[in-house]
Amino acid sequence: MNAEPSTVLGWFSYICVSCLWLALALRCSTALRTPEQRGLWLAVATATVAITLTLPDVTQLALQATGGGHAIPLARNLIGVLSSGAVLYFVSAASGGRSRWGVCCATSLAMVSLLILDSLAPPHQEHVVTGPGAPAPSTAYWLVLVMVHLIADISCTSLCRQYSNRTANPVLKVSLRTFGIGTALSFLFWFSQLISLLFHTHRLMPYLPYVMNLHGLLRAIALLTPSLYAVRGAVAEICIIWRLWPLWRDLVQAVPNVAFLKPRHRLLEVVWPQASWRLVAYRKVIETRDAILILNDYAAADTWARARRHVATASVAQAKADATVLACVMAGARSAKLAGLPHQRSADNLVNFDKGDLDREKEFLLDMAQAYASAHARNFAVHPNTSSKK
Repeated sequence: MNAEPSTVLGWFSYICVSCLWLALALRCSTALRTPEQRGLWLAVATATVAITLTLPDVTQLALQATGGGHAIPLARNLIGVLSSGAVLYFVSAASGGRSRWGVCCATSLAMVSLLILDSLAPPHQEHVVTGPGAPAPSTAYWLVLVMVHLIADISCTSLCRQYSNRTANPVLKVSLRTFGIGTALSFLFWFSQLISLLFHTHRLMPYLPYVMNLHGLLRAIALLTPSLYAVRGAVAEICIIWRLWPLWRDLVQAVPNVAFLKPRHRLLEVVWPQASWRLVAYRKVIETRDAILILNDYAAADTWARARRHVATASVAQAKADATVLACVMAGARSAKLAGLPHQRSADNLVNFDKGDLDREKEFLLDMAQAYASAHARNFAVHPNTSSKK
């Protein structure tokens, strides 16, 4: 991190830091209330502060505030050690918490050692591993700093790999693996610093800022994984509500007693739902199912056979044939119910839309909703034989 960053690196750094602060803000309240997530959040928070202090604009503001350049790299490195301590604390907590106090003591000792080694070193401004002379403040200072980070990164990467393989929770699995990869990049950064320190080479230095920023971006993604999954789930529920609404509205119009709440405009159901999107989508599925069961009694005796023949002659994919048959029957049954015709008690069996679980049932009803709006169902609803058979 001794070389002046390029324009691309500058933009990439700001993007990564912005993602880190966004992740911290979004997960703050949840993480601080949950002991299991608190250490992880603090590890990312301290790492974010340390990475933020590497940004040129932030460094310039800090220089103006402190009047000198020495305090900035020292503070950055101390906060980095604190971040490593938080990572080790997270590892300790996940392993049973037997060494939490040991982690706290070791982190404090490392920070005090850095302060002492910095104060004993010759006068200096920047903290550099390679340069025209010896490492500044000293080789011992950098060895302590690098070893603390390497120990923390190795422990955390191993833990994330171990627990991600054990858990069946997809959100936790992705979060742990992403955090583990980010921590492995941190290990690569500090291992490269160790190579530069021991062999007095600066060949790796131009690439290290990209590694550290990518590490920060991956940790932000790991922290945001529960929120990203929640957003994905909300989008999926909204899509179900939007796609199922026309079929649900028409069936509920014929059988209003199945609806828990009065039908509203389609857009209002999404933008201003009367309950959570998850509950609204669930109610739409259940109410559509109930309406189908009731309206089946209004299908004429030969409706099912005609619907199957109608779909068989149409260009309907085999996987969606049952859903299209049911859509055709419901279109006719709805018309019969609204016309005030009596029960018909079809002798045919109802298409089996109980697929064994809610997700498969949702898929079937969404296929039915699509078929209901298609020409196949409309043509069947106005079939010449429909009126005569009613």
